[in-house]
Amino acid sequence: MKKPSLSTIFFSIFIILMIVPQTRMPIQEGISKIRVALFSPSALDEDQQTQLEPFTYRLIALDGTPADVEIGKGKVTFISYWATWCPPCRAELPSIQELYTDYGQMVDFVLITNENPDVIRKFLNKKQFTLPVVLPQMETPAALLERTIPTNYVIDKTGKVVIKEQGATDWSSDKIRETLNLLIGA
Repeated sequence: MKKPSLSTIFFSIFIILMIVPQTRMPIQEGISKIRVALFSPSALDEDQQTQLEPFTYRLIALDGTPADVEIGKGKVTFISYWATWCPPCRAELPSIQELYTDYGQMVDFVLITNENPDVIRKFLNKKQFTLPVVLPQMETPAALLERTIPTNYVIDKTGKVVIKEQGATDWSSDKIRETLNLLIGA
């Protein structure tokens, strides 16, 4: 009988670790962090930017208070659809937190999830995130509806989708900051 090669042994161990739930999440999150380190979103080409009709996104904060956000009514908006159980979402949240820390007063940040508020609060506390996480109180607008998380949008003051990005990415990059500075007029 042939002795297995070292690469076969490592591959087998990797497969086993991906099957076990306790090790799968950290491995997937680590792989997603590599993507975050390598990719930063760019503004869409002008012909790919979608113009939304101004609307009020009906939302509720984790404490149960209304947290409605006006989209396309004079303020730049960052929308993120995410979940605590999603490894790519977890991988990009530190960069979103950095961006929120620096731009939270100038940009409406809206991190939308459908999870249990207790689960979300526990996750945010553990990671020491201060992000404005909200729960939707209406159907997702058709122009923002995607089946993939994370899906993130940067929407300008008039409601134009300037950036749309699916998958983990670096939201605290110089490229994103330059785009936000242009959009807010800084």
